[in-house]
Amino acid sequence: MNNYDIEQLIPQRDPIRMIDALQSVEGETAVTFLSVRPDNYFLDMHGTLAEAGVIEHIAQSASALAGYLAREAGAQCTPVGYIGEVRNFRCGRHPRVGEELRTVVTRNEVFGDIACVSGETWVANERVAALQMKIYVRSNNERQV
Repeated sequence: MNNYDIEQLIPQRDPIRMIDALQSVEGETAVTFLSVRPDNYFLDMHGTLAEAGVIEHIAQSASALAGYLAREAGAQCTPVGYIGEVRNFRCGRHPRVGEELRTVVTRNEVFGDIACVSGETWVANERVAALQMKIYVRSNNERQV
């Protein structure tokens, strides 16, 4: 695996960036990390990562996988994706400040511009969230609005 800086793989930037590192890619599966810091944009009033933040982290993990695969195929820019649907979201608990999330995402199928992915987020040996989502991936030829 090449050592890409995460900002070469995803379009998101601080304060919305929700991935610290892409650890590995095997085929259509990637593993990412995020340390939950006190300045995280998605902290709720209890100081824990809100469900929207967990979903965004998993979506950005899928984006990192797509960006990695695109770069490995020779693309000069990373693809931009938009969450189209979230299904079967389960959140066992909200991660706390100081915890490190390890997320495994798998791109299951691609239908034209739609990618179907599944993701699981772990804190140590505890699975804290899982979901499936559909992501619309904008073609690099499309005009930005």
